Amino acid sequence: MKGAVCSRMGEIQRGASSLSKLGAALFMLFIIMAVFSGQIAPYDPWARFEPYSPPSREHILGTNDMGNDILSELICGSRVSIVVGFGAAIMAALIGVVIGLLAGYFRGPVDEIFMGATDVFLMIPTIPLIIILAAFMRPSFWILALIMGFLWWTTMARVVRSRALQIREMNFVESARSLGFSDFHIIFSDIFPNVYNVVLPKFMLTIASAMIAEASLSFLGLGDPSMKSWGMMINFAFSRGGFLNGYWWWYLPPGLCITFVTIQAP
Repeated sequence: MKGAVCSRMGEIQRGASSLSKLGAALFMLFIIMAVFSGQIAPYDPWARFEPYSPPSREHILGTNDMGNDILSELICGSRVSIVVGFGAAIMAALIGVVIGLLAGYFRGPVDEIFMGATDVFLMIPTIPLIIILAAFMRPSFWILALIMGFLWWTTMARVVRSRALQIREMNFVESARSLGFSDFHIIFSDIFPNVYNVVLPKFMLTIASAMIAEASLSFLGLGDPSMKSWGMMINFAFSRGGFLNGYWWWYLPPGLCITFVTIQAP
């Protein structure tokens, strides 16, 4: 009985490992598509052909109302969506890791000040604020990524702080202090490498959240219409008759791409 349970647990673990590898491979495929979109896309995404063409040999996913090749739009649109995700995640990680490390290591007044600021930012309704800023400023996708990162560092800071509080009491940190190393040397040479395992999952979740937010803003018409993105493709399909006329090749592919990337990112 015990052997059967162990065998079953082993099968589950192997299955989970296979799914994890498949997810990582799919996520890397999307990143490669974004980086080399100019070389992979069969046409210029702004080039015009016959509008409303169904999928064919020349246009695998058909064309939209302007005659743009949808497959080329999909490939080139991955760049904006993924850049927004990574830009927001990098910004949030930089702020959150630094604040979390300093608060967790120094404790006392430093911890109270930084965690007080974190509590203030946690009270800000981030999505409504981003919608208001996007509606009034009409920022580029770079500015949008920075705004998201500036507002979403709070959970990263809390996770890193809790881990730093644990590590600062370990023997190797005490040894570094006794040898006379400076606090900042200990923080970034001894503690920071040991918080990587909690930073990476939060980093990936921030990428997924930022991509969903960008797609949502673009769908609401608050994105940058001069840039090709998955969210803007869905917005144009909704506002220009793609949904009403059942042109699934226009709105379904970008929706599936957003779904697959955000599922695999965590």
